[in-house]
Amino acid sequence: MNESRIAQLRRIKGWTQERLAAESGITVRTVQRLEAGNDASLETISQVAKALDVPVGDLFTSVQTPKFSEAVDGLEARTQADQERRDSVTKGILLVFRGAGILVTFGTVILATTGNFGWYIWLLIPVYWGVGKLLLEAVFRLSLDPKLDAKYPLSRANRKLLS
Repeated sequence: MNESRIAQLRRIKGWTQERLAAESGITVRTVQRLEAGNDASLETISQVAKALDVPVGDLFTSVQTPKFSEAVDGLEARTQADQERRDSVTKGILLVFRGAGILVTFGTVILATTGNFGWYIWLLIPVYWGVGKLLLEAVFRLSLDPKLDAKYPLSRANRKLLS
């Protein structure tokens, strides 16, 4: 049996067992078993850690089953690797967006100063950055995040990167 910190972490967030179950996608009975120190699958533990926003290793004060302890440590490493890969993909897409934005900005400046386009050509800059950011956020939420969730199941979307 393992000494669990799940109940403590849940209470810190001000959550009931029902809320933790809903947030992590498991049953209330499973939450009760975990809080009692019973073993669970690594997938279940990963879901609980993700819901509580803590590393898997922080869910337990001690782990008495050696194989389980090794599995938890391995899960931590895989989670970190998945998160790094996902963040790398996200950053790559953002670099392309920003690079295109720089081209749009410089192109607008050149066209505005050399051609007869009128004042409205300057609207391209805020339109690209404003509408483009909204569209990029929508594409991430509706299309890319589900694909990245499937490809890197131990990771989570990092909204701070889109800010």
